[in-house]
Amino acid sequence: MRRISRITVAGAATASLALALSACGGTSTSAGSSDSKGDKGLAIAYDVGGKGDQSFNDAAYAGLEQAKKEFGYQTADLEPTEGETDADKEQRLVSLAKQGYDPVIGVGYAYASAIKGASEKFPDTTFGIVDDATINSKNVADLVFSEEQASYLAGVAAAKSTKSNVVGFVGGVDIPLIHKFQAGFEQGVKDTNPKVKVLSQYLTQTAEEGGFSSPDKGKTAAEGQIEKKADVVYAAAGLSGQGVIEAAAANKVWAIGVDSDQYQQEALAKYKDSILTSAMKDVAKAVYNLAKSVEDGKPETGIVRGDLKTGEVSLSNSNPKFADDAELQEAIKTAKEKIISGEIKVKSS
Repeated sequence: MRRISRITVAGAATASLALALSACGGTSTSAGSSDSKGDKGLAIAYDVGGKGDQSFNDAAYAGLEQAKKEFGYQTADLEPTEGETDADKEQRLVSLAKQGYDPVIGVGYAYASAIKGASEKFPDTTFGIVDDATINSKNVADLVFSEEQASYLAGVAAAKSTKSNVVGFVGGVDIPLIHKFQAGFEQGVKDTNPKVKVLSQYLTQTAEEGGFSSPDKGKTAAEGQIEKKADVVYAAAGLSGQGVIEAAAANKVWAIGVDSDQYQQEALAKYKDSILTSAMKDVAKAVYNLAKSVEDGKPETGIVRGDLKTGEVSLSNSNPKFADDAELQEAIKTAKEKIISGEIKVKSS
């Protein structure tokens, strides 16, 4: 059951929230019919790239939509603003908590400082942060994933699918989180076929430079790798990955998507025949599960990790050419079993 302290007057709260949000980033939807108590539930604040990235942020939104449908409460999802500071992010989270939203989730490691500050100001609100494990607080859930494990399987797929013995990795920003994707992918490739060369490149050194939000940068990087004979390119670059997929389709080579099943996404439909698979992490499930834990009166806190064993990282099977390749599927199945058993220890850097 929802806590009584979170009951608000819907009309006044909505007006107040609108005023607060005008100073700290827009909301793509502050939506939903509240339940009979008029209380509020899950709110998320997007990472760079925002809603519509067909990847990381959209997965978080899917979790919000599931919670909204199941629990029948109001939800909110807010976009980042260009050039914003940690203080801006904290103000966004504080405004949501002040209005009675619970839980409040920052989507991305960039919210670490903001989550820390906001959670201290609102100790009775549950906060969550996706892709960061540094916040040690009794009211914060660190929602993290073993991305390197799914990336290892992507490496197996790439090594089994390449005809040129050259594959590519495009990382959005040169940071430890994305190093996990690269490390797992390269290890999966080499363990499967040591003769395959991996070309790895990062788009920017910082997120502020657009590494996660610039499809043009992703397209240029992929084109450069394809010119060097890469015929499978894996992108861990948020919205920038759309450019990688576009370049792969234009050059009739394989792309491997990330975070969500990009083969299934409407915005990428014209490129889907070039999307071999996607290394997925179930951000939607993590977001929904945190909302459910609050709804059930037993909020998750501390590090909450999703991996191959829990089923929260995986490879998608939507492309029939991938799903129907028996040899490839057997190689992936074997690798997955060995990772889960501990026989294969996947590097994270």
